[in-house]
Amino acid sequence: MPQTTETQRAWRTVLARIESDLLEGVLGPGDRLPSERDLAADLGVGRSSVREALRVLEVMGLIRTATGSGPQAGAIVIAAPSGGMSTLLRLQVAAQGFPLADVVQTRLVLEDAVAQRLSTDPARDLAGVRGILTAMDADGLTAPEFLALDAELHYALAEASGNTVIAATMAGLRTAIESYVLEGSARIEDWDAMAARLRAEHHEIVDAIDAGRTDAARVHIRAHITGYYRAAGLVPETH
Repeated sequence: MPQTTETQRAWRTVLARIESDLLEGVLGPGDRLPSERDLAADLGVGRSSVREALRVLEVMGLIRTATGSGPQAGAIVIAAPSGGMSTLLRLQVAAQGFPLADVVQTRLVLEDAVAQRLSTDPARDLAGVRGILTAMDADGLTAPEFLALDAELHYALAEASGNTVIAATMAGLRTAIESYVLEGSARIEDWDAMAARLRAEHHEIVDAIDAGRTDAARVHIRAHITGYYRAAGLVPETH
């Protein structure tokens, strides 16, 4: 049964209150939200509206809920800053999609920042990234297998950068990126040659980052991203 305007307004009131408390520091990771009864009384809404708002927050990855009593019961804010953003972005991609040119441009901005940040960080940890490189060097990978690892590699670099917003955005766009690059692989006549080229480019990018060669890392990653999309005939030009 569709929600009435009044019902929608009620649970959005609850969301607005919790959002305000998070922004003002009244609530933070690990804190317990007021009980359904207290929120309902305080905001003048029904407990069903409170439950609806809590379901939305849980789907977004901002809280977890547990029934019963004790320290783990109720609704608790969880320290997962990327969860909600990634989920919402994935849903947006699934519902409407984004123009490919916009996805490419966003990747260029984000991954350029990742290359710069990692290459200038003496404490960078690329062990996980190099593990994916090793997996990609294996013989006999199909195009879908290779490109799934490719997406994992780029996400791992974003995660290694330590910027949670960039990592969350890359996670949210991952499905779109994988679908576009896989679609493009069907247009490449010699996939083996392309896979060899991409492997070499990945190693160039990671080696430049690991050596602290910031300019080279940025040039390599931009050329890598735009080069594939052009070779696959997905976009004619990217500036």
